Amino acid sequence: MSSSPPAAADIETGVVNDNDNDNFDDPFDIATTKNASTHTLRRWRQAALVLNASRRFRYTLDLRKNEDQEKRRRMIRSHAQVIRAALLFKLAGQRALVLETTVAPPSPSGGYGIALEQLVSMTRDHNIAALLQYGGASYIFIKHNFPSMGVPGDNNELSDRKLVFGTNTYPVKEGRSFLRFIWESLKDLTLIILIVAAAVSLVLGIKTEAKGWYDGGSITFAVLLVIFVTATSDYRQSLQFQNLNAEKRNIQIELTRGGRRKKVSIYDVVVGDVIPLNIGDQVPADGLLIKGHSLAIDESSMTGESKIVHKDKKAPFLMSGCKVADGAGTMLVTSVGINTEWGLLMASISEDTGEETPLQVRLNGVATFIGIVGVSVALLVLAVLLSRFFTGNSKKPDGSVQFVRGKTSASEAINDVIKIFTAAVTIVVVAVPEGLPLAVTLTLAYSMKKMMADKALVRRLSACETMGSATTICSDKTGTLTLNQMTVVEAYVGKKKTDPHEDGLQCHTSVAFLLNEGIAQNTTGSVFSSSKEGACMEVSGSPTEKAVLQWGVKIGMNFDVVRSQSALLYVSTFNSSKKRGGVALQGDDSQVRIHWKGAAEIILASCKEYLDLDGSLHPIDKDMEYFKGAIKDMATRSLRCVAIACRNYDIDDVPVDEEQLTKWKLPEDDLILLAIVGIKDPCRPGVKNAVKVCMDAGVKVRMVTGDNIQTAKAIAMECGILASGEDASEPFIIEGKTFHEYSEKEREHASKQILVMGRSSPSHKLLLVQTLRKLGEVVAVTGDGTNDAPALHEADIGLAMGIQGTEVAKESSDVIILDDNFASVVKVVRWGRSVYANIQKFIQFQLTVNVAALVINVVAAVSSGEVPLNTVQLLWVNLIMDTLGALALATEPPTDHLMHRSPVGRREPLVTNNMWRNLIIQALYQVAVLLVLNFRGTAILNLKKDERGNAVKNTLIFNTFVLCQIFNEFNARKPEEVNVFSGVTKNHIFLGIVGTTFMLQVITLLCKLQHRIQLVTLFMKQVMIIQFLGKFTSTVRLGWNLWVVSIVIGIFSWPLAMMGKLIPVPRTPLARVFSKPYQRCIASRNHR
Repeated sequence: MSSSPPAAADIETGVVNDNDNDNFDDPFDIATTKNASTHTLRRWRQAALVLNASRRFRYTLDLRKNEDQEKRRRMIRSHAQVIRAALLFKLAGQRALVLETTVAPPSPSGGYGIALEQLVSMTRDHNIAALLQYGGASYIFIKHNFPSMGVPGDNNELSDRKLVFGTNTYPVKEGRSFLRFIWESLKDLTLIILIVAAAVSLVLGIKTEAKGWYDGGSITFAVLLVIFVTATSDYRQSLQFQNLNAEKRNIQIELTRGGRRKKVSIYDVVVGDVIPLNIGDQVPADGLLIKGHSLAIDESSMTGESKIVHKDKKAPFLMSGCKVADGAGTMLVTSVGINTEWGLLMASISEDTGEETPLQVRLNGVATFIGIVGVSVALLVLAVLLSRFFTGNSKKPDGSVQFVRGKTSASEAINDVIKIFTAAVTIVVVAVPEGLPLAVTLTLAYSMKKMMADKALVRRLSACETMGSATTICSDKTGTLTLNQMTVVEAYVGKKKTDPHEDGLQCHTSVAFLLNEGIAQNTTGSVFSSSKEGACMEVSGSPTEKAVLQWGVKIGMNFDVVRSQSALLYVSTFNSSKKRGGVALQGDDSQVRIHWKGAAEIILASCKEYLDLDGSLHPIDKDMEYFKGAIKDMATRSLRCVAIACRNYDIDDVPVDEEQLTKWKLPEDDLILLAIVGIKDPCRPGVKNAVKVCMDAGVKVRMVTGDNIQTAKAIAMECGILASGEDASEPFIIEGKTFHEYSEKEREHASKQILVMGRSSPSHKLLLVQTLRKLGEVVAVTGDGTNDAPALHEADIGLAMGIQGTEVAKESSDVIILDDNFASVVKVVRWGRSVYANIQKFIQFQLTVNVAALVINVVAAVSSGEVPLNTVQLLWVNLIMDTLGALALATEPPTDHLMHRSPVGRREPLVTNNMWRNLIIQALYQVAVLLVLNFRGTAILNLKKDERGNAVKNTLIFNTFVLCQIFNEFNARKPEEVNVFSGVTKNHIFLGIVGTTFMLQVITLLCKLQHRIQLVTLFMKQVMIIQFLGKFTSTVRLGWNLWVVSIVIGIFSWPLAMMGKLIPVPRTPLARVFSKPYQRCIASRNHR
């Protein structure tokens, strides 16, 4: 990290940097943990003050385990590299090798013509000799009971294949058990000290008096309770993360079964399945390439090499876990699950190693700051109490001196010293908030679960909170702002405008033939016609492909017949850079034809002629303006324009050699225009309102689309991205090519104003993202294609589309939008802001308890030698504060108020001036009231100055202190709003936790009552502690009048908080003033 924050930090915080802090390199100041270096992640761990490392760092990245897993990856990858090297070495003498090598013939197994071991070894070892001896991929495909239409879809057949060849799953290491969480909670250094002290106190107490075990026993019970509740909370979080991780691994795969395409879970893939592969797909299992066109595979996930490997008949083996980089093909699955290299790899590293978020790191910094203060206070209290004890200034409740040299027995002295020591240690327990960083994990786990219901799957934890800081969203158009339900609503064949809704097309047979051939062959989709009477025709493929295919069927195209009349020679696959795709065909007449389909104006620019309805050819030059006008007219009505064209080609110019064919550049000039279609993709309902919500929240929405500028402009106006026609011009609308040609300064200037970028390629989108980030923007980007991966990776938050998104795009993303809906993106923003807001609520609540508890005990210890809040009572407060407080406040749902304020800067202080005001008011109030009760309580309450009176006073102090925290939990819900009760009845978790804090001690009812107990039980826990557990907590029963006093003191915090929020606060963050001593302390730790 650099020694001073970049200029962007000033924009993010909205405040001026203090020159005094320029030389301070804060290890906890990490703007983003996405792609952070290991050195940076190790630094903040070393700087943190931690009492229980196993618990504190449980949900952060395990650096050592991560290194071990990388070693395993390298080991398995090296095996794949050895195989590949051996294969390349043998390729030159392949023919001779095949003749000389003897391979065992295929042996039947379970009713299939080849055994599992033979398929696995052939695929794993890339054994070309075995493949050729078995008859090649086609022979295995047909002969060994793998039918050409794909595996039959009936359950019996699928079950048989799973039984014989295995399932496409691998062993996943089980998560930590509940007992493991108990064990990890026990590792807390302070709790270990308390247990040892309790054990000594217990032994000494039993020796001295019959009821002397109360002190030690009560401490033991309180420690065990803290451990149990903490472990239960952590265990539930762990289960939530396990469920979310399982959801992330459950990829949907398109395959062919029984002749029709369908989507299934990757876990349901079986040996023999026929799977089409397109750009961006993940290879779901090991297999053989049956047929393919320019198929290129990225095997880096297995081999570790970034080199793209081309697959053909000479190299047909496909490895599970790899990605399709280019081209298209069809594979036959030969090995699944643990029988694949990928399965072995995932089985060995399947345990999640965690991931830290920027907020989690910053909270470790806050916890370290509070901990340093708390430990200092605890040492001061220990020193004061010990000095007063041994100098004879400490007195018993009856007024006698507690320690008299030569008279007090050794066991009594040791027991009293242990009490003093445990009191000091307990202050450390309360003061060092181990649960503070974990509160982020808790709220993230809760938010991730709720976001799943809102159609957003979080792949990277940090994205949840970073989305709350987003200042701009660069959104795709198709499927995100629109429904992705495409229909051809207008078509031009030649110069004739036709009605696509009418069946049949009145045209010359040559026109119909070429048009049908171009539609049926130049597509990645398919049309399935069932032989059953009355069955509907099924069309599959991308939305654009489906729209064109459905139009083709309407004008009389017979998909299967047309495809059987010509053979594919070469395929130039469509991608978002070229914005077109083409095929070379050889018909029954041996004539070669090349068909292109893509963006209308790009195809039109390559045409020199057009074919009219009567079959006559015309030069296009004279009518070029007519066709351009038609495209513009359709585009202004928000139609996507697609053109279909073809040309004849000399067969002698087509490469004969397969290697040359793969390098062939398909001719794309001198085309004959066949048709231009206008495809309607309506805007999503509610998208205009979602865009408005973003604008009101200070988040600028920009549309980045590959469609032409007119279509983009029309859709942007429908969605509300462009407010009026005045905005519909440069610099608000720009083409990607124009933006790319700008100088760096011009791009920076233009980026601030761009609202729509049309005809953009993935490289243009990446350039826009990089420019915006350079200007200090926090950028969220949506993407679905393989080429969007760099922009998704570069963005602060990458949002991949769950329906149309490729696996490459999803793996590069931070969040997957499951319904491809922009409204779901806005919900992610709401939840992101909610995460940050909930953490701030918990910080305000915890700091108030910290300050009040520490001040009360320190002042009392220094002045009178006694602490009014003993060990067990402080442990109970710690339970309320650390675990239950986090659970209650971290699960607040997002409110509309969050979307009516500007994004929170990533380096904005966690404790705002409003929070400082609130916590200081509440802490001063609690300290003042409780100190008055401590020093003047006996007189005010007319109590006798004896042991009973002192016990009643201390019980009232404890009771009042806890009730103050309960009432203050309501205040913490709304740090900036006067009405702290708004929406409280809708948050059943908050009411349940606050109302049943004591009931959590009843272990068997923990989970059942958490969400159901009503607010009327709010005080039940405290009543039961005071009335029935007095022996353990050193309390006595209180009369109803003292209960009224406790409640009135506690409830007064509500009007006090309301009045306090009327006090103005300065703009300069107070956190900067308080952080200077802390910075010096951290700096000294770093220099050791």
